Amino acid sequence: MPHSAPPTLPAGIDESTVFRSLFSAYPDALLLVDSRGLIVLANPAATTLLGYEGDELTGTSVDALVPDSIRPRHAAYREAYGHAPRTRPMGTQMDLVAKRRDGSEVMVEIALSPLQDQGLPFVVAAIRDIGSYPRVKQALQRARYAEHLAQLGRLAVDARDPQELLQQVPVIAAEALQVEVAQVFLLDKEQQAFRVASGVGLFEGERLGDPVPNRPDTPPGFVLAQGRPVVVEDYAREQRFGVPPAYLRAGLVSALAVPLTDRGRVVGMLTARSRQAHRFGSDEQRFMESLASLLGTSLQRAQTEEALNHAQRLESVGQLTGGIAHDFNNLLTVIQGNLQVLEELPTLARDETAQQMVAAAARASRRGAELTGKLLAFSRRQVLQPSAVDLRALLDSLSDMLHRTLDQRIQIQVDVDAGGTAVQADPGQLEAALLNIAINARDAMPDGGVLRFATAPVDAAEHAALELGPAAGPGPRFVAIAVSDTGTGMPDAVKERAFEPFFTTKQAGRGTGLGLSTVYGFAKQSSGAVSIDSAPGEGTTIRLYLPVPRHEPQAGEEGAAPVEGVPRGLKVLLVEDDGPVREVATQFLKMLGCRVTASASAEEALMHLSPEADFELLLSDIALGPGLRGTELARLAQERLPRLHVLLMSGFSSELLDADRESPASWELLPKPYSREQLAGAIARVLAA
Repeated sequence: MPHSAPPTLPAGIDESTVFRSLFSAYPDALLLVDSRGLIVLANPAATTLLGYEGDELTGTSVDALVPDSIRPRHAAYREAYGHAPRTRPMGTQMDLVAKRRDGSEVMVEIALSPLQDQGLPFVVAAIRDIGSYPRVKQALQRARYAEHLAQLGRLAVDARDPQELLQQVPVIAAEALQVEVAQVFLLDKEQQAFRVASGVGLFEGERLGDPVPNRPDTPPGFVLAQGRPVVVEDYAREQRFGVPPAYLRAGLVSALAVPLTDRGRVVGMLTARSRQAHRFGSDEQRFMESLASLLGTSLQRAQTEEALNHAQRLESVGQLTGGIAHDFNNLLTVIQGNLQVLEELPTLARDETAQQMVAAAARASRRGAELTGKLLAFSRRQVLQPSAVDLRALLDSLSDMLHRTLDQRIQIQVDVDAGGTAVQADPGQLEAALLNIAINARDAMPDGGVLRFATAPVDAAEHAALELGPAAGPGPRFVAIAVSDTGTGMPDAVKERAFEPFFTTKQAGRGTGLGLSTVYGFAKQSSGAVSIDSAPGEGTTIRLYLPVPRHEPQAGEEGAAPVEGVPRGLKVLLVEDDGPVREVATQFLKMLGCRVTASASAEEALMHLSPEADFELLLSDIALGPGLRGTELARLAQERLPRLHVLLMSGFSSELLDADRESPASWELLPKPYSREQLAGAIARVLAA
């Protein structure tokens, strides 16, 4: 079969015209380069790719298209290639980078075709932009996301203010994803609404601070209800929740939203929105989840650091107040003791004016003692005597008292849960703590309202959240006592400082600012915790978390058994290094009918403790100057006189706490200041023990 003739160009069409047209229309960039490395011809695709216009590339050295960092290597390669030109197709070499006119860079593949075999001193360089390849495009996109995540990570490490992170996260999200809108929504503490915390491209209805209801039919509410990332392909076709008309007016089409979590709870949402359809895939979702995780961790860290700083401030104040209380207690012991002696002097017994003055001074000193007691309660340096407390009986008694003393417009309710009827605590201090809370509640309800006491067992989740320690054994290990009012409530700024000593919002002269601080100290010292839930106009609930007793209190268990008085002629060895306090204690003991031998130091007291000594009671301060302490003296004294009873006293409650942990159960501890009656009661108890 004969071969047909090859096709030829139509008459009138020049071959050179066809080749020039092919050169211009070719989709890849084409450069015709001479032996000196100068560009002779460049097609339109080349000028577009490399950022030049018209004939600007003509006459330009190819070295101008090479990034500065690799230009020396390229020059050496070009010289070697000139000596032995050869065809190099695309895809056989590593990816290269071309420098555009504006200095930016583009990833390319280059094919070289020498024309020397055709008698032309040129090389054709075909250049292809591989950034448009799906595989490369995805790699570049992931690299961009990784760089932006690293940027936020560096900021999270360096920034101490969480607000700075809140402001930067939507900026980084919008820049990395190349979208028009990015926002952070945070859920308010009542979980009723989201608020726009920060954003890029905000529009009417979702500007900074604007509320968005927390309902499943709103965009952020739907994300919260789902608890996982949500992708919107096209707002115009969205049926799962209501799309605000403002979204459509702004031209938004697609969106990606991920929940923002803190310790497993959803506290907000990070969202990105675009005017392009189907804009968000799995890579974008992973990037947004990483952003949200970094932001959530940083916010959590800031809250933890603030809580730690707050606790350290409270601890520092506690140490200071404990030391101050020690000195005050010694002074008050002298003042109260001398006032009590003065009150009973025959020369003043018939002087009514003098008696009134002494009584007024005694009341003032008792108020001073109460203040130091509150300072010690806050600093957790008071001596507690915990026992099993029947909450029903305690709250019924407290409510009866409050009914008689509070405004009649305040309704009092008591609701004791069957699973929360007893706690292990000092009953007197617990009652004082609840009374302090009730008084604050009364002041928050000047026009009346409802004051409610309620108890409930603490479940495992709440136990863990409050960090109450190990919840060993079956059943509830802690009970929550909630005191709620319908008063004015507290703003966040007040709530954060409510437990600080001397902080008060009351008018001058109406409060010391120690009420809630003593509640805080009592709860902590009782191995429990305390929390506040409050908002302006919505009332306040304060919860005391206290441990359950090892056994339920039995009827008649609470309350100390009656003790007999101090026997007359009791021989007492008194040891007190503070002279005025020693004088007061001596007067009290003599008024109680005791025979007293007083010493100013432990070493002096030991000289009186011979084997023949007949002392029946050692009454000693714990801190006795530079020598032996009272606890050490007591041990030596009982070694010499095994039947000797011991009563220790101190104005520094931390000393009493240490002595309580280290001393035999038969030793009695007496805090300063004390009255003659309190001293007599302590002596009677130690003798009975």
